[in-house]
Amino acid sequence: MTTGFHFKQALTDQGWLSNISVTVTESGEFGALVADDNPNAYPVIESPVVPGMPNLHSHSFQYAMAGLSEVRRNPVDSFWSWREMMYYFAHNVSPEDLQAITAKLYMELLKGGYTEIVEFHYLHNEEDGAYYARPEELSSAIVSAADRTSLSLTHLPVFYAHANFGGVSPQDAQRRFTNARDQYALLIETLKQQHEKLNLGIAPHSLRAVTEDEMSWLMELRQDQLPRCPVHIHVAEQTKEVEDSIAHSGKRSVSALMDQVQIDAAWCLIHATHLDDAEVAAIAASGATVGLCPLTESNLGDGIFRAVDFVAANGHFGIGSDSNICTQAVQELRTLEYSQRLLHRQRNVMCSKDMPNVGGYLWQTAAQGGARAAGRNIGRIAEGCRADFVELSYDRNGLMAAVSPGALLDFHMFSGQQAEIIAVYVAGQKVIEDGQHPDHESIDAGYISTILRLAQKL
Repeated sequence: MTTGFHFKQALTDQGWLSNISVTVTESGEFGALVADDNPNAYPVIESPVVPGMPNLHSHSFQYAMAGLSEVRRNPVDSFWSWREMMYYFAHNVSPEDLQAITAKLYMELLKGGYTEIVEFHYLHNEEDGAYYARPEELSSAIVSAADRTSLSLTHLPVFYAHANFGGVSPQDAQRRFTNARDQYALLIETLKQQHEKLNLGIAPHSLRAVTEDEMSWLMELRQDQLPRCPVHIHVAEQTKEVEDSIAHSGKRSVSALMDQVQIDAAWCLIHATHLDDAEVAAIAASGATVGLCPLTESNLGDGIFRAVDFVAANGHFGIGSDSNICTQAVQELRTLEYSQRLLHRQRNVMCSKDMPNVGGYLWQTAAQGGARAAGRNIGRIAEGCRADFVELSYDRNGLMAAVSPGALLDFHMFSGQQAEIIAVYVAGQKVIEDGQHPDHESIDAGYISTILRLAQKL
């Protein structure tokens, strides 16, 4: 392993620093950052580097259907009609297909600046809904893809039991997702035994899919099997869910969730799009992270998160690629900022007095929020953090001299001449070089073969 690096420019907790050397431990963590104008021992990285971005929400199999649902088949096309197509697609994915799709996705996510993936994994059963003989069959396909590509994985097996509030029986279309309690517990136990180093978490799918009694049981299982692990849940993504929650319990989705369970910094509330003032304040006060997926939320017509109010309440957020219609972190962040500009009819919304550059604020804040959501010491170029970083190139257009350090990420995020990501490092190891993955030819070939085979089924 490389024992260290010399960065000509690096985005750190102290802002952009020039000419710093840093060691990397045998376990892949940064040592102390030291100002050093005359490096001798370490490779010099001439281009600017930024922390690797954690991706806090993904459904990897949906990558293969990106772009295939953009035809109106319903006069009021929405998330709910899109979901029917997603179900149909999910019924045809084998473990081998899932591994090939996920490997391709994870390679592209690395190329897009992500160094950690939190996989919200709810594809558990055989095509007819029967349990696999090996309960971890499809989870293992995810783990294998992460290992193959060297994208660090936090794996969240999803507990999914019902079609709607009140314990409504699942639809036949949901047969590959549902688990009984004992089967889910066996899945967690098996993954722990077979993948000792895997960062595991718990994921109740949503209040629609999990009853109060099941939520209590999940928290007991967590305490017994995975104490202090991350807990992620879909909540308040759609106005219909909020309306159904009120009809069921008399309370909005987030308020109902907080009545059921103690929310703290280990939790990540995915989407949380439709909140009232009390819910905004309550999430921020709890220490939970909100998982925003701006491109998917835009694609599905979900709505716009109240980011300004949430940040003003000292709330934490990160970003995820969700349905994986895009694999570039910078595009998720740009969409987040532009949604807030449209909502508030202002410019340069997502920034702060201490961090007035929108690009830098968004990148650093989302990276640190993603680290919280994954339960890992990542997302920063700082001593003790895992040595994940992204190398940007501006030399291609000859514009380096025209861009001040503070504006580098503004330029990358908002310029049509955005910088290329030329190298990506995970735990100090280079996994993307000159914009490519070392196994890209084989991964691409496997993906193309899989898509062609799936196309014959659909």
